[in-house]
Amino acid sequence: MKLDRIDFEILASLQANARMSNKDLATANKISPSTCLERVRRLNRIGAIKGYHADVSPETLGIGVQAMISIRLRQHAHIEFRSLIEQIMKIREVVNVYLLAGAQDFMVHVAVKDVAHLRTLVVDTFTSRDDVDHIETSLIFEFGHSPVLPNYRSEQEPNHRSTS
Repeated sequence: MKLDRIDFEILASLQANARMSNKDLATANKISPSTCLERVRRLNRIGAIKGYHADVSPETLGIGVQAMISIRLRQHAHIEFRSLIEQIMKIREVVNVYLLAGAQDFMVHVAVKDVAHLRTLVVDTFTSRDDVDHIETSLIFEFGHSPVLPNYRSEQEPNHRSTS
């Protein structure tokens, strides 16, 4: 996918504020609203923009505990990793799935009501699978995430996150 400086600027603006109006987005990127709208439509069409999301408080949804579940599989020879990731993502409590290199094969981020819910999820959903060899669960006390991905393809200097 061939993107230019303006495309990257639009993407950066939308990562900072996905609710920005087309008019404000155009003004911020010094292009006309019609040009901006067409560029955003193209970025959506080619898959550069994967979606728009609200960052909702877990407590609002009744989530009291989040955890990372490390999974090591029995054997890899006959596993379709993409299919397994899709199966795991269908589980209601799963937030993210990561296919890893190293001692563990997968890291699964889950959000549950409480510790009893977590235990039931781990035992009934993960340890009961024939392809699972070992599971380790780590509770998440706090976490942070950035809604902005670093841009290594831009024609500009790389963006550096401030630590202040």
